[in-house]
Amino acid sequence: MRDLKSELLDKRFLQPFASKAVAPPPVWLMRQAGRYLPEYRQVRAEAGSFLDLCYTPDLAAEVTLQPIRRFGFDAAILFSDILVVPDALGQSVRFAEGEGPRLDPIKSVAGLARLALSNTNDKFALVCETVQRLSEALPRETALIGFCGAPWTVATYMAEGKGSSDQAAARGWAYRDPAGFQQLIDILTETSIVYLTGQIEAGANAIQIFDSWAGSLAENEFARWVIAPTARIVRAIRERFPAVPIIGFPRGAAASLQTYIDGTDVDGVSCDTSCPLSVMQTIARTGKAVQGNLDPLLLVTGGDALDQRVDTICETMAGLPFVFNLGHGIVPETPPENVARLVARVRKAS
Repeated sequence: MRDLKSELLDKRFLQPFASKAVAPPPVWLMRQAGRYLPEYRQVRAEAGSFLDLCYTPDLAAEVTLQPIRRFGFDAAILFSDILVVPDALGQSVRFAEGEGPRLDPIKSVAGLARLALSNTNDKFALVCETVQRLSEALPRETALIGFCGAPWTVATYMAEGKGSSDQAAARGWAYRDPAGFQQLIDILTETSIVYLTGQIEAGANAIQIFDSWAGSLAENEFARWVIAPTARIVRAIRERFPAVPIIGFPRGAAASLQTYIDGTDVDGVSCDTSCPLSVMQTIARTGKAVQGNLDPLLLVTGGDALDQRVDTICETMAGLPFVFNLGHGIVPETPPENVARLVARVRKAS
């Protein structure tokens, strides 16, 4: 049986989620495993398709470990993708080189017939095998983060058949047929609970729920499609694993961040680059952990501009439950030496 109290003491990353300030702050970066690393590109070339990489435990574990070996982050995040969920449910998902994901779109209730939770067992088992391998391979002091996409964000890809700038297909369906769209959200909510439960049972120390398109919704729609399903996931996970931190990332929704926290009861939030540090301070002073919000493009720029912003963030959040992170994921053109520079700078913070 896992000793969750021991995990908290061993792993600095977990301590802010128990309302503790850590100096220097723990650090990890979204998309810290990826195309900016030459060792990742080598494994990716061997894997075949992107989804083959996600579903091959030894390769997925290897690319998860690469940035830990290189930079010594305080947490590793499972290498996978939020679209594993619709793929496992039975919707066709593929990744076109240079174009991003492509799905056979589901635009109405009729399309839901092709989805079934019973389809997910084999593919979820492969992901959970990756988690188990990582829990055994990571250094004792390094936390392992599992994740899923939030129901709203995953639904936007499923309805559009790809990423979009305005999420029009999902928003239109939700306005036109809210009861039908609710069925899709319910399927994704229940599937996400099963998926995250498996990751935690396999060894994940914390989980993050990525709601990348949360910011595209009006206030009432945000309450129904972002807050309500996320709250259901949080309740279900906490009932079984009360000591495992749950992190929400409602990207683009800084103005509704406190509403999101109050409505979902997450243990902490990731903050995107548009979220003011003053908002992060206010939230952290309530005891909720916050992480973010460095602009990923500063990692491309490097130099004094990077140093100054790192210092500002660390100074502003000193003495509060805070994890250093980006406001979104590392971009492919990022020089690895700039990541090393960032980590060294954070580790100097007092």
